[in-house]
Amino acid sequence: MFLNIRREFPAPSLTVFFSLQALDLLTTLIGLRVGASEGSYFVSRLMHLGTIEALLISKTFAILLGLAALRLKRPRVVVFLNYMFAVIVTWNLAMIIYTARA
Repeated sequence: MFLNIRREFPAPSLTVFFSLQALDLLTTLIGLRVGASEGSYFVSRLMHLGTIEALLISKTFAILLGLAALRLKRPRVVVFLNYMFAVIVTWNLAMIIYTARA
């Protein structure tokens, strides 16, 4: 017998979204300063413009994607992006610790 249990999907949080964008920017800058390398192909290709410029361009795209998802009434995309950027920030922190200890 199958139970029809419907779980409530988390509401999209713009506060979390923007906070994660700021944390990603900050942890990426710290990681690059301690000797880690940029893992994103897209951002690493933009690095010839300058570190800050490349990161700001990538953050602009991320924010536009999040806002477009809300405008198109796709709140699950924002929830997905929040989870994705939480993983990225965690990865950045792990790389900072690993690189700083090496």
